[in-house]
Order: sequence, then C-alpha cells, then structure tokens
Amino acid sequence: MTDRTGLELRSLITSAGELTLSLEEVAVPDPGPGKVVVRIEASPLNPSDLGLLLGPADLSGMKASGTADRPVLTAPVPEGRLKHVAARLDQSMPVGNEGAGTVIAAGEGAEGLMGKRVAMLGGSMYAQYRTLPAAACLPLPDGATAAEGASAFVNPLTALSMVETMRAEGHKALIHTAAASNLGQMLNRICLADGVKLVNIVRKPEQAEILRGIGAEYICDSSDPDFEAKLADAIEATGATIAFDAIGGGKLAGQILAAMETALSKGMEYSRYGSSVRKQVYIYGSLDLGPTIIDRSFGLSWATGGYLLTNFLAAASPEVRDRMRNRVAAELTTTFASHYAGELSLAEALDPATVETYQRKATGVKYLITPAKGL
Repeated sequence: MTDRTGLELRSLITSAGELTLSLEEVAVPDPGPGKVVVRIEASPLNPSDLGLLLGPADLSGMKASGTADRPVLTAPVPEGRLKHVAARLDQSMPVGNEGAGTVIAAGEGAEGLMGKRVAMLGGSMYAQYRTLPAAACLPLPDGATAAEGASAFVNPLTALSMVETMRAEGHKALIHTAAASNLGQMLNRICLADGVKLVNIVRKPEQAEILRGIGAEYICDSSDPDFEAKLADAIEATGATIAFDAIGGGKLAGQILAAMETALSKGMEYSRYGSSVRKQVYIYGSLDLGPTIIDRSFGLSWATGGYLLTNFLAAASPEVRDRMRNRVAAELTTTFASHYAGELSLAEALDPATVETYQRKATGVKYLITPAKGL
C-alpha cells in the first residue's frame, strides 16, 4: 500500500438549496490487476462538465471562503430548480470527464503503460491523481504534451460519431450549430478530409471568420436577418438532412427543420404532409437552457431527439470504436487539436471571477485545469 492521497475538486448541492465547490483530500487506491494510477496534468472544462460542476446555481450570489490553497465557493440554488437535480442532492460529487497525465503506478497486466503519458476518459479528472482501468487510457504519441492530449476523447469522438451517425442513418451531409467551437473546428477538419459536406451555423461574424480560416465552405450566421433563407440555400446545395445542435433551447432546432423542408420542397408537387424525406435534428448540448421551441412548418417526416456520445459508443461495434480511437491518436495535434484561453490550478478554478468567465461557455474561452500544478 502506498497510502497516497491527493486533492480532488468536489461539487455538492444540498437539499437546503446551496452549491458548494471545494477541494477535498481523498485516498488514491493502489492499482489492482489491469489498472493504473495516473498523475493528472491537464483536464479541460468542457460544457458537459459545467452542468455537474455548477448545476442550476444562481452564480450572481457566489461567495468565496476558505484559504488560498483550499478555497471554498458557495452559491444559492433557487428552490424551483432543485427538482431538476433531485438525484444528486446532499452528495459530494467528483467532476471532470477527461484528462491526460503520466502513469506512475501500474497493476498486473498494465505494466506496459508505466511511465507513459496517456489521455483518459472516466470521470473524476479534476483531481491530482486517478486510479482507473488501463482500457480507459489512450497512450499519447511520443512528444505529445498533456495539454495536447487532455481533450482527446469527448470532442474528437463526438465529432467522429456525428459523421458515423450521418452515414449509418443514410444521410449524405450534415449541419452543426455552435460551429466555431473546438468541437466544431474538429468536425470541419474531419469533413474536409473525408469529403463530407457540412453546413456550419454560428452566432457572430467573427465566428464565421474562424471557420473560413480553416476552409469551411458553408457558413450561416444566425444573427443575419436573412439567416433562414441562407440556411435553406446551404441545405439545398449540400443535401444535408441531419443536424447536431449544441444550443438546445430556443427556436434554432425548429428553424433548421423548416429550412430543410424549404430546400426539399423546391420543385416538389404540393403535399399537405410535406416532403417524405426524413429530417433529423439531434440535440447534444444545452448552451441555451430555455425551452426548445418547435414551430411545425415542415410536414410529418421529421424527428428530434437527444444525442450522447456515451450512448453512441455503447452501441458501436468494437471495430468502429477502435477505428475512431486510432484516428484520434494519429491526428491528435492536427485534426483534433484543441485551443485554450488559459490554464488554471485546482484552486484557481474556484475563483469567483474565473468561474464567471468560464461558465459563459463562450467560443474561444475554454480553460484547462492543471491539477498537478504545485505538486
């Protein structure tokens, strides 16, 4: 036994309606057969992590306490929002879906990873150490940094899964929203390399410029007064009939379906049931937490639904999963390169001003937590 301990960031929402973020000293289990201990050196603050980290708290009421090394951050959770997180009330929960670091201990059967830098998927990554199965680790190419490998799973595999889903469901082109994000830029590079037509939806002109800079052809700005007409034109040009929406709330999903119908109906004999071509919008994010508004103006051959990488991977064949992981490893610093606004220690991640910045989930303002900082 090593009796190793380390700090771990925890998120607690009480039944009394308070969010508490703190750093807790936790024991690090020795690695059993097929497991390793990794010193975590980098872990991204993904939008999917923020939902667990911050929950539905009212961050305007944040209060800091504790010490510089062991800060504590609290914020009220409105009573009406507690029902949305009932299953996690009064439980101190670790956070962080993915990360990268160096293997410092290995159990029987995992000795080949000893001393290697790996990317990991498995939760509890906002911590100094993590014990997990070797199968959850992806050895990084020689010379790759932890920062380069920290986002090797969630965004790259989600982007690849979108193209896999498009093909499996019989579509020939796709649409993506919040398209200038790290994930969106990866998806563009995948589609350009694979000859897949992609319609990008952004919210600001400067986001469109980011995509033009990497070679994107079809870009629609939702702030444009002619957005819906331009979107229909792009859909007609590409034949896109499947969309992946990171926004979630608001009218955008309905606007996409309507634009698909407009493009498909051109030259078609009128039918009160609309085009018979199936139109699909998958919602995989919640940048807008409001209701999803569907104004039905696109016939009856359409569908919306939730989309989660975990569910895709569970249903995918081993061949598909291996192919995706191998591509990420081979193209880690090119196709799947991520960009960060800055790096934060575990303590710095609990600074109220910093939380206020990263909780906005703005394009180009993604942070990397560096738990090994200070060790």
